[in-house]
Amino acid sequence: MNSSSQFWVGENFGKDERHHCAVYLCLAIQLPQIYRCRWEVELLFRELKTQYELDEFDTSDEHVVKILLYAALLSLLVSRDLLDLVTEQAGDGIVFPTERWAATFRSHAQLILHELGEYLGYSPPPLLERLIEDAQKIHKQRPILQETLATATQPRCES
Repeated sequence: MNSSSQFWVGENFGKDERHHCAVYLCLAIQLPQIYRCRWEVELLFRELKTQYELDEFDTSDEHVVKILLYAALLSLLVSRDLLDLVTEQAGDGIVFPTERWAATFRSHAQLILHELGEYLGYSPPPLLERLIEDAQKIHKQRPILQETLATATQPRCES
């Protein structure tokens, strides 16, 4: 008999009847809580796969995969903390389903980062100056490619 998967009421257990009944009763009471926790884990993985796109990676580099995982988990933690704050501010009776909240958080992520940067006193360089500076940078491979192209397109002298 597998005691973890069967619940018997009134079965004769001999000398330890009260003990076995108590164990089964305890398991019967905890089983719904165990399944609720399991379901929360399933929903968490579903959110990570759908909202953070962790079901497919465009890389096979282990380090990049780890970075993407850590970034997604950190984003999830920030999202849930912010959800707690929003729920507290919203008042009684207002419920925010986690999947709907995850989509809302994702769509407002840039604004949240901007507001957080301002709050922390971070000021990135002005966009126009940054674009001009980056556009003037020559990639290290570009001169080599230009030389290769010039050499390849020169007419060959036949003797």
